[in-house]
Amino acid sequence: MFATPLRTALLCAAAVTCAPLAQAQPDGRYPAKPVRIVVGFGAGGGTDIAARAIAVKLSEVFNTSFVVDNRPGAAGNLAGDIVAKSNPDGYTMLMANSTIAIPSLSANLPFDIRKDFTPLSLVALGPSVLVVHPTVPASTVKELVALAKGKPKQLLFGSGGVGNVTHLAMELLMSTAGVEMVHVPYKGGAPSVVGLVSGEVQMLFTSIPTALPQITAGKMRAIGVSVAKRNPALPNVPTIAEAGIPGYYAASWYGLLLPANVAKPVVDTLAKEISTAMEVPAIRDSMTRQGFEPVGNRPAEFAKFIREEIPRWERVVRNANIKAE
Repeated sequence: MFATPLRTALLCAAAVTCAPLAQAQPDGRYPAKPVRIVVGFGAGGGTDIAARAIAVKLSEVFNTSFVVDNRPGAAGNLAGDIVAKSNPDGYTMLMANSTIAIPSLSANLPFDIRKDFTPLSLVALGPSVLVVHPTVPASTVKELVALAKGKPKQLLFGSGGVGNVTHLAMELLMSTAGVEMVHVPYKGGAPSVVGLVSGEVQMLFTSIPTALPQITAGKMRAIGVSVAKRNPALPNVPTIAEAGIPGYYAASWYGLLLPANVAKPVVDTLAKEISTAMEVPAIRDSMTRQGFEPVGNRPAEFAKFIREEIPRWERVVRNANIKAE
């Protein structure tokens, strides 16, 4: 919960930003009913955690429920299809992650990321962490690479699904380090973590918020962070580039999208309040402690970001020879 003065200020700001929209809506209010945030992965994963964090804040600001609806399947594309085909009235949005910017992985994708959505805001960046089961005799990235080279195609790695950024992060690591391992896809980040804890797989990349409780409990060992700088939530864990794979970088991200053709006043109202919420120190501190890098940018910036992400991930898919399903 926000402190009372801050919460009051945000509610006043919401009232002001809703003024242009009141002229466009028959009842003069937005939102006039609960808003659904569709998540393409199960509860407990990084995408779900980011969605629930922003849902709480938007519910407070607008005094209306923002409800998270988990629809796991097809590496997040099931949820994407639901939102792309929903009524463009501002009452259904998608909390997507990096996977949506990898259309080359799906032969018959039911939507076009470039045409069927209105980017709303990049909520946060989400560095992945490379973790191993405690029984794996590797405490560093270098030791893991040496182990994999000594056991080609014998070690199993999990992911949040084929084409998920956690899958591509490992493919990038394997191609860069020159090792071969076997992929075991799960239906989301949280199930993949369960698979690692139970010993079904030996290692995986996953979001830091998803991994932190298990790392703290000693049920998995963190050996590398996927981005260019160490994460405040895991200050003693080196980046993978530091740990022996120079130039390695594979960040995930979490962002909100609306269906195409949502009225501009609705887009502007939501974008402004998301941006305002992400500047609140308590929110930023909370997200940072969980391993996120808060952003909260505006629609034009997020649209540009997505356009740049698509070719970057396409190169990873092509170099790893991952075939569209």
